Amino acid sequence: MGYVLHSARGHQDRDVISRFDPRFWTVNFPRPMMAAVTTTAPDALRVDGVFYRADDLAGLIWEAEDRYDHPLLAYTTDRDFRGCRLSFRWRSSGVLALDVVNGPVLTIEGRDAEGKARSWYVRLWNYAEGTPEDAVVSIDFAQVDGGFLLPGEADPVFAGDIDRMFVSLAPSGYTGEDADLAAPVEGWAEMSAIRCEGPGSVLDIGAVVVPEHGLSIASGYDDSYNLTPARLLRNALHLGYRGDIVHYVGMSHYFRLEANSGGFYVSLNGGVLNAACAAWHRDFAGRAKALGFGVIWSLSYELFDQHCWGDWKQRAFDGSPGLTGWEPPSALLSPAHDGAMGYLRQVAQAFVAIAGAAGLAVQFQIGEPWWWVMPDGRPCLYDAAAKAAFGGDPVEIASVREPLDNDQLALLDQAGAMLAASTLALRDAVRDVAGEAVVMLLAYLPTVLDPAAPELKRANMPVGWARPAFDILQLEDYDWAASGNVAATARGVAAAQVRLGYPVGAQHYFAGFVLKPEDAAEWRAIDAAADAARARGVAETFVWALPQVLRDGYVHFDEESDVQAFDDVLFPVALGREAEVAPEVSTAIVTSAGGHETRNADWAAARTRYDVGPGVRSEADIAALLAFFRARMGPARGFRLRDPFDSASGAGDAVAPGDQLLGTGDGTTVSFALVKAYGESARRITRPVAGSVRVAVDGVETQGFTLEPGGQLVFDNAPAEGTRVTAGFRFDVPVRFAEDRLSVNRATFMAGAAPSVPLIELRED
Repeated sequence: MGYVLHSARGHQDRDVISRFDPRFWTVNFPRPMMAAVTTTAPDALRVDGVFYRADDLAGLIWEAEDRYDHPLLAYTTDRDFRGCRLSFRWRSSGVLALDVVNGPVLTIEGRDAEGKARSWYVRLWNYAEGTPEDAVVSIDFAQVDGGFLLPGEADPVFAGDIDRMFVSLAPSGYTGEDADLAAPVEGWAEMSAIRCEGPGSVLDIGAVVVPEHGLSIASGYDDSYNLTPARLLRNALHLGYRGDIVHYVGMSHYFRLEANSGGFYVSLNGGVLNAACAAWHRDFAGRAKALGFGVIWSLSYELFDQHCWGDWKQRAFDGSPGLTGWEPPSALLSPAHDGAMGYLRQVAQAFVAIAGAAGLAVQFQIGEPWWWVMPDGRPCLYDAAAKAAFGGDPVEIASVREPLDNDQLALLDQAGAMLAASTLALRDAVRDVAGEAVVMLLAYLPTVLDPAAPELKRANMPVGWARPAFDILQLEDYDWAASGNVAATARGVAAAQVRLGYPVGAQHYFAGFVLKPEDAAEWRAIDAAADAARARGVAETFVWALPQVLRDGYVHFDEESDVQAFDDVLFPVALGREAEVAPEVSTAIVTSAGGHETRNADWAAARTRYDVGPGVRSEADIAALLAFFRARMGPARGFRLRDPFDSASGAGDAVAPGDQLLGTGDGTTVSFALVKAYGESARRITRPVAGSVRVAVDGVETQGFTLEPGGQLVFDNAPAEGTRVTAGFRFDVPVRFAEDRLSVNRATFMAGAAPSVPLIELRED
């Protein structure tokens, strides 16, 4: 398996699109309103909006620079629009019409002919023919004027250096004042028969098609609400993802709102999903189905805090709400609150109804349901509904990271039973709409199996989730995966399997994610974690998540499996001191005319050649040697050799945990490679002898590590900053036969002549 990060397109496949292609428009807007853009035809798009405030304004945006697609799939930046003539049919309802003040305006942002930043405001009505709500708009960017009334207020546009342009959409009832509308306004606008003509009408676009590989992709509406579904799915398809897409419906853009006490709160008035969200997801589901994708609809217990009813929130013992670290934060819904859980059940049913209407097999994920734990260890088990469910006056747990008494443990068990019951009710609500639905549960292992809070699993991985409560158990561990902590992953997966009983074939794994672009180096460990999960045999492995894949230019590809290059077996003939050992180096030496030399070491470390023929002492040894040579197909496959002169970290055969310095702890790194130093030269040890490795941190021996393939130590917990990490070990040398033929003569052997059996060390680091 392999991966690469692309920052820009090179010589990969490309195509062309018409500038203003409907797939590549975006929307933007302020909270609390909501808008979405979808493509309704190859030359048409539609914007749906829900407006709550008298100053709400949505923008339908075209950008000169593609900031959203994968670098291999983005369109070329071209800021000069002077060679473009744009025309389209405009239709709208519920938004201000073309002819009124504050009606649709094309705002153009860029620089003038002198390079000074400025904006122009092109009133679409000045370039329209038809009625205020149904007209054909035609704009020649070589000679277009801003201004409300033309020609008297004409402001000539310089379209040669443009960053972006957007059409503004205001609701009926818009005043620009800081006030609520009398009632929410649903509006829409359509641009159809979009045509762009002229020498600047075509853009180059990346069209690479990554071969289908074995990974699936996850995405989220909160990160992609501003894009068209067609654009999002184009990226997934071209990057080689197939099968199911896990689509997290998010926590901040799907709901309807109602005004109350000076704020807006989630509501079921008029339906479950807001009109813009529903339109986007209907388009998404239909297009996913047409492209052969399945969709796993994911819903969590999180809700945008600003719009969450106060009594729905989980709370700590002092009444503080359980809020995530996102900015702005989300709140965690209490599994004990009937209103909160009833709301989630209706949301789930609304989304699976969209899936069914699109002809998709219904698959649903309950995403990361848990009782929130504050950074200082206080669990949020004390909202009013939870306290009532737990007897009215539940015992305080000051920290789940401290020793707990029997009453506190019993409270965690009660909380776990409550959480399990809420998830099972959500499962059943989905199946009330779609009886054959496959329902999955996603658990985030670093939190629910926090080693610093070993009893927390009573509440956050309750036994009520045990198989067959759900069809599939989905596991993610991005804190561990991104840092390469494979030992923690292995322990967490094993613990979840033991506790809940889902075999590996009934598991999914989520690898990811990279939160910040400056941490893109974490993709190496994430890609490795995905490969490890596939090797483990999970039913599906997902990369979390598509927005970060696009941002960082991540591409995964499967490689053909190599012929087994190494057999992890020891050379069968015991070597005596007669064996020949010959370390070799490669040195480039340049001698000047005056006899001075310049020497350069071509290799970082020596490579050893062996002749093990003198170790062959009997006809039984010859037979074993010949059979071993055939089994290795001569030099084709490597094997282990125990070097008779150098096979331990210390002097002679001695092994002590302080023998070799592997590195210095930094409080974050958990993985250290075994090495043996020879002066200033270090030799990577990739074939340690099983059971021989001893490890110390600052001189204190520890068992808190796992030995991974390739001689890689992975600590359970990262060694503290400044600590010395050392190890002792025995090791074998990876070698191969040096020649394609092996010649042994029985007569000369019986006469005392040893055969020649040359071997050569393999580089594995």
